[in-house]
Amino acid sequence: MPREIEFRRIPGLPPYVFTIIDSLKLAARREGRDIVDLGFGNPDLPSPQIAVDKLTEAAHNQRNHRYSSSRGIPKLREAVADHYKRRFDVTLDPETQVISTIGAKEGFSHLMWVLLQPGDAAIVPTPSYPIHIWGPYFAGADARQVPIGDGTDAAGFIDRVMEAWELGWPKPRVVVLSFPHNPTTTVAQLSDLQRLVDWAKDRDVVLVHDLAYADMTFDGFTPPSIMQCEGATEVAVELYSMTKSFSMAGWRVAFLVGREDVVGALAKLKSYLDYGTFQPIQIAATVTLNEATDFPAEVSQVYESRRNALVDGLNRIGWEIEKPGGTMFVWARIPEPYRHMGSIEFATHVIEQCDVAVSPGVGFGAGGDDHVRFALIENEHRIGQAVRGLKKGLTLL
Repeated sequence: MPREIEFRRIPGLPPYVFTIIDSLKLAARREGRDIVDLGFGNPDLPSPQIAVDKLTEAAHNQRNHRYSSSRGIPKLREAVADHYKRRFDVTLDPETQVISTIGAKEGFSHLMWVLLQPGDAAIVPTPSYPIHIWGPYFAGADARQVPIGDGTDAAGFIDRVMEAWELGWPKPRVVVLSFPHNPTTTVAQLSDLQRLVDWAKDRDVVLVHDLAYADMTFDGFTPPSIMQCEGATEVAVELYSMTKSFSMAGWRVAFLVGREDVVGALAKLKSYLDYGTFQPIQIAATVTLNEATDFPAEVSQVYESRRNALVDGLNRIGWEIEKPGGTMFVWARIPEPYRHMGSIEFATHVIEQCDVAVSPGVGFGAGGDDHVRFALIENEHRIGQAVRGLKKGLTLL
């Protein structure tokens, strides 16, 4: 027997709690039970037909089978700049302020590598999308977790970020934020982001804004890009993804935009790591950004209807929840009679007694253990079925 390998980085990782619920879900389905899966945030709507058609066409061209550019092909970067101008009235230089990434997680993770090293620190929200917390750790840095609050007050979170920076040592070099926020669904106003940009200008801080849910907001609200703030290109970068806005999750197409030297640093690192996304995908993404401009609004309408179906249904059965203003999720505090369980035990109970899968809040950080997250990835008929299952199985409501 070979001697056991002592691995690096992996030993510090806790169990990925979502796999616990996934295993229970699969076991229940093997028993023949119909589980309504509202756990994993995997978009179920098809990608735009124009993307599929252009991908097929481009894949038949053998020239597109060769290595591409890790920065993204020029026309794709131009399309991103044009999209930002249309969507946010922000002017970006596609040569120096835009880079393509192989999904937002890849871009964020490698961005942490160029911004942080052992001995450095980043401020991140908690609870939060796991890579926002673990990305700094993978870079060898400290991730100082600042509570985002109850899911309604971005301004309060920004106050706490400023306080944490002033009190901490060494001074954090990076502040990670993401509005609309996964999992808490918190949204921010442009004035909130402007206050943070103004603050960062006087400090050696890079703001990293993950705008994954740029187009998935409800009730007429339009979320701001941090690039709309005056002076943002001096202190901030932003990740924009086609995963949610264009329902292109498996395509792995995202972008980092903003401060030139930060974008350039990531471009330099990526030139050693990859040759970019498969070129036919980049070509299809270019055409989609340029020609499927109404698609994000259509997607948002679908998710808003699902949000209404779920939240209205939960309120009817006695699980009182406010309607989120954005994202494809509902962040629900565990009902008081079940709160003692914690999120993993409660999510297990929901699968076993209600035939519904949800994500335990503790998977997003310790601050989430009194919540579960619903993903709006089933149609309204299936959501209605889930509500009926919850009514039947949560007998203490």
